[in-house]
Amino acid sequence: MAIKPKYIKQLGNLLLEQYPDSFNADFETNKESVTALTTVESKGVRNRIAGYVTQKKSQAAQNA
Repeated sequence: MAIKPKYIKQLGNLLLEQYPDSFNADFETNKESVTALTTVESKGVRNRIAGYVTQKKSQAAQNA
């Protein structure tokens, strides 16, 4: 698994802190939420953030 850049982690964690109910373990839903909640114009960056958030939510669900 690739190491995520710092800005992806920071923005992903910030979004999870501010909008925890907007995200779940589904990548497509998270992708739409990232688009709605941020001004990220790059599709690649948006997908990386959504993927990071999805990964964090999946891990949280497994640990719960």
